[in-house]
Amino acid sequence: MLGHMVYFTLKNRSPQAVTKLVEDCRKYLSGHPGTVFFAAGTLVEDLARPVNQRDWDVALQLVFESREAHDAYQQHPRHLQFIEENKANWEKVRVYDAYVR
Repeated sequence: MLGHMVYFTLKNRSPQAVTKLVEDCRKYLSGHPGTVFFAAGTLVEDLARPVNQRDWDVALQLVFESREAHDAYQQHPRHLQFIEENKANWEKVRVYDAYVR
């Protein structure tokens, strides 16, 4: 399986903008073929240990059954539409891909 974790830092960090991105993740990025796990959410405000990264607003976590499923997702029209509709508000995007089991 392949884990695909994405952390978005927004230009507009208002609660409304954060909620919109989480909702758009659910609308465009869930339910793709080969997805084993999907989640989108926000920073846990009261977990502020020295090891916690806190410079992001929305987390997207996907696990795909295979590298092929991940690669198909990357080119899927809904994924590309999500990028097009949201990229203007992204200050920084960090992607972590890992083989998981």
